[in-house]
Amino acid sequence: MTQSKLPHPFGRRTLFIAAGAAGIGIVAACSRAVQATTGSSSAVASKPSTASSTSASATSSVANPKPTPTPTNPQPASVPRGPAAEIVRGSGNRPQVTLTFHGAGDPAIAEQILAILATTGASVTVLAVGTWLQANPSIASKIIQGGHELGNHTWTHPDLASLPAGQIASEITQCRDLISQLSGSPGPYFRQSAAQYATPLISTEAGKAGYPTTLSYDIDSLDWTDPGVPAIRSAVAGATAGSIVSMHFGHPQTVSALPAILDDLKSRNLSVVTASTLLAP
Repeated sequence: MTQSKLPHPFGRRTLFIAAGAAGIGIVAACSRAVQATTGSSSAVASKPSTASSTSASATSSVANPKPTPTPTNPQPASVPRGPAAEIVRGSGNRPQVTLTFHGAGDPAIAEQILAILATTGASVTVLAVGTWLQANPSIASKIIQGGHELGNHTWTHPDLASLPAGQIASEITQCRDLISQLSGSPGPYFRQSAAQYATPLISTEAGKAGYPTTLSYDIDSLDWTDPGVPAIRSAVAGATAGSIVSMHFGHPQTVSALPAILDDLKSRNLSVVTASTLLAP
């Protein structure tokens, strides 16, 4: 089971899917500069700001590099439903973390990151901006053929929470339809743009678009601020079993920091897996 969160108009609440317990999250937003580049298991026992897992929970070794898998992109529910549930981190019952990448920026940087991941057998989740995929359609198959999964991060990466319902819906569905066209599936997750957490209206529109889950995160790598390789590595060092880490394509410092990040996680016996694997029962 995973920890999930439903925001409140006057704050943010984190909802445990199995237990129904609530906790307060911490707001963190994507950089405006990033927008400009667009070109599970038992319930978790603590809220995002304090959740941690002891080293005893990370006893399995990191999986060996795997053969090239059959391309796949997990599907969300195919019919509209109620508001999407927001997931901030996994239960931590397995020694796994997921790295989620904002898909935008120079495609050459994205390919460098995919090449690094290919040498380690790590699998990640890419939340792509639709206009970026439209300009670089071949990247979708490269992501999926590399054993990763592809999700929705809006069409243009606006300040989504500031938009009315119709524009929010359009941002979600335009990206959804392009991902479906390129990969055969809309992907399992939607992530709002320019904020860590979804508003109630965003959750409602994501659900209407067929996404049961909005994928948040408990660790912000801060790579979107270009703070330097040591700072990015230090931020990700806060990840524990069950963590969902926010990272970004389009930033050279991310490329430089990634090998050390993967080594650090491996040294703590934490496997890097897709969000679907992390959140599986």
